[in-house]
Amino acid sequence: MKTVVNFKTINKLAIPATIAGIAEPILSITDTAIVGNIPVDGVESLAAAGIVGSFLSMLIWVLGQTRSAISAIISQYLGAGKLEEVKTLPAQAIFLNIVLSIIILLSTIFIVDEIFQLMNASGKILNYCISYYSIRVWGFPLTLFVFAVMGIFRGLQNTYYPMLIAIVGAVLNIGLDFMLVYGIDGVIEAMYLEGAAWASLIAQGIMAIMAFVLLLTKTDISLKIRFPLHKELNRLIVMSLNLFVRAIALNIALILAVREATALGDKYIGAHTIAINLWLFSAFFIDGYGAAGNIMGGRLFGAGNYDGLWLLAKKIMKYGLVVSILLMLLGFAFYTPIGHIFSNETAVLQTFYSIFFIVILGLPINTIAFVFDGVFKGLGEMGYLRNVLLAATFLGFIPILFLTKYAHWGLYGIWIALTVWMVIRGGTLLWKFRRKFRPLLQNT
Repeated sequence: MKTVVNFKTINKLAIPATIAGIAEPILSITDTAIVGNIPVDGVESLAAAGIVGSFLSMLIWVLGQTRSAISAIISQYLGAGKLEEVKTLPAQAIFLNIVLSIIILLSTIFIVDEIFQLMNASGKILNYCISYYSIRVWGFPLTLFVFAVMGIFRGLQNTYYPMLIAIVGAVLNIGLDFMLVYGIDGVIEAMYLEGAAWASLIAQGIMAIMAFVLLLTKTDISLKIRFPLHKELNRLIVMSLNLFVRAIALNIALILAVREATALGDKYIGAHTIAINLWLFSAFFIDGYGAAGNIMGGRLFGAGNYDGLWLLAKKIMKYGLVVSILLMLLGFAFYTPIGHIFSNETAVLQTFYSIFFIVILGLPINTIAFVFDGVFKGLGEMGYLRNVLLAATFLGFIPILFLTKYAHWGLYGIWIALTVWMVIRGGTLLWKFRRKFRPLLQNT
């Protein structure tokens, strides 16, 4: 069946993908907002939630890359009309990913003190990090399973079911946060930061059950491991390894940012925690169009439809920029009440407001990077994506971060470094896409 590239088909995938994509940042934002308003040690709890959230995001992003690899391969086979040939691959990929996640989970719980000390956590904040992480970490394999199932649905050009899973998880997490963090008089004792961790873990468990049931009932994909190993498993592993390296480089940047903000003091890591959660929320919001580029791009590439691929890139870029501009306007209009959602500490809020304009002004730049990230994943260009992130991190972000630190620019320097990082990522991907596919338009 021919893939039609227009407003309706793109947004039919992009809008549900946007809702599904913001599930994880909503979990983190909910924890951040509710934890930041805890009546006892709110600033320390907020800092701990930010530090642990950054580390868990690193683990999830590093190992969750199988989702993009599965999606790319399935969508390419779908575009080529050979879907039946790839139906045994997902079960093998999911099994491999879950086993690896459990090994990593078990290895981290024995060195949890050292992990957060490396991120400059100490004293009461370190204790809170350990207690929060020791609960939330068990949701790690569950989240990876959900990500893998979402990748299968994306490859099948379906973002509706991932959206349902995400909505249920987010709503459940918010409700449980209020119940467990603050408690209910005479029914549930307030658990504060640990309550937020339990809320996230329970929500992730429900999402995993939903993903399992929907995969079995709504697709022909089986989770039963069948041999021999699929011929595409090697390609999937290579693609995933490239994305693993890419995700490590990405998270080196994000964790260094957290580490440097933590070193500046409690109010700075509190402000940075609010800013990075809003940055991630907007990233996943815009990334809905990157998901459409991933899903449709893989199918168009599999079918050899380069004219359609070029048109797709132009349209999703335009739609993504419109969304980023709307988010900018909302941010400028409501930045004061947005800050109060997360914290009532004057020092934290003043610090947050001082750097929020950098976060907002960077959104259109982020759009270019996120959209073409999605397109290149659909094309299976994981090696190039790896090289772009390595260059952006080690030749852009880290030098700028330490130059601005030397100049005593504080939190401003951290966010300037993050902006330069995104400029390199987006500009390099845009250049490569034009260079590779514009000449092919003359031959189709």
